[in-house]
Amino acid sequence: MSSLFKRIHYEARLVLVAIQFLTRIPVPSFDHYDPQWLHQSSRHFPAVGLLVGVLCAVVFWLASLLFSPLVAAVASTVFSIKLTGAFHEDGLADTCDGLGGGLTRARTLEIMKDSRLGTYGVLGLVSALLLKITLLATMPVLVAIAALIIAHSASRLLCISLIALLPYGGELEHAKAKPMAQQLTLQQALFASGWVILAIILVLALFPQIIQLISIWQVLLAIMLALIATDYMRRLLRRRLGGYTGDGLGATQQLSEVAIYAGLAVTLPF
Repeated sequence: MSSLFKRIHYEARLVLVAIQFLTRIPVPSFDHYDPQWLHQSSRHFPAVGLLVGVLCAVVFWLASLLFSPLVAAVASTVFSIKLTGAFHEDGLADTCDGLGGGLTRARTLEIMKDSRLGTYGVLGLVSALLLKITLLATMPVLVAIAALIIAHSASRLLCISLIALLPYGGELEHAKAKPMAQQLTLQQALFASGWVILAIILVLALFPQIIQLISIWQVLLAIMLALIATDYMRRLLRRRLGGYTGDGLGATQQLSEVAIYAGLAVTLPF
């Protein structure tokens, strides 16, 4: 019993580390911080996505009571950016700049380290934000709420899947978070998937009527598009950089999040 309590306490600490790393949400300070906690906390990134998704869903719901779905979509998207400090959006912009403007691996990494935002980064970021807002605004309110909760969690699972599938492709000495430049084990990846399952159970428990609003084909399409987006980023990062980088993970999260929204928002002719 004592060992189980210690395990739960340790995992809870890792969840707090993940929240501290991925968001601007204040967490208690840690005594005797171990840098390896950051690497181990990656299995809880989908849990952070679940937290962010729930909070964004609440904002969407409250805004939808007073304004149009478009305003609610803008409000929840702006809130998510504020909540995370544009953490993943920054990775998307840097990745677009680097892969768009760099012809060699060295030049690509150099551009991605540059704090200035280029044309490719602006276009990629604006396109992603417009797609998120537009897709959420076209959904029924309840579907949009469910989409936010599930997509934020699932996209972070797909994001960290690259840590398990690829080696680190950046320059280790310049890594912003060196403990993250370690591959994730299959066991850790499977553990992380439990948070996405929890997100789905939460949605079904709170909104059982969602089953009548989303067809199985929309769900399958959302899954397929998210996997295609993730595999596209896996192939692209392997070919251009030899592996993942922190910015590449952020881009993967953003792309797979949009893909899930697209699948759930699509109107199928059957």
